[in-house]
Amino acid sequence: MSTGAIVAIVIVAVLLLTVFAVLLPRMRARAEERRVASRREAVADAHRDEASTYAARADYAERQAQRERAEADLHEARARLHEQGLADDELDAEHERLTGDEPRTEPRDGRFARDERVGEDPTIDRPARS
Repeated sequence: MSTGAIVAIVIVAVLLLTVFAVLLPRMRARAEERRVASRREAVADAHRDEASTYAARADYAERQAQRERAEADLHEARARLHEQGLADDELDAEHERLTGDEPRTEPRDGRFARDERVGEDPTIDRPARS
């Protein structure tokens, strides 16, 4: 081989080493940047998923709170009706439902009771039916 060919090979080799020495770090940096970008995207997606989960829970809690507020308003309205005496026909059922006590079979003071008690007492005379 001639000296010119050896010099040309050495120059090409030095140029290749220089190119690799300059380009390899850049290629590694680009690869690292792509890896970091994909990790950023993955973490951002995970945060978005978590945010949507919390938003769904918050929406459910809001609906539950609205439902409970409506139920509280309903009970308040029923309380006002009972205070005003407008729902006396529901007193026994409401009392049993809310407290678990047995309903009354007789009114307290007997004001609204029928006169069926007369038939129960054998000492009371009553006219015979025909």
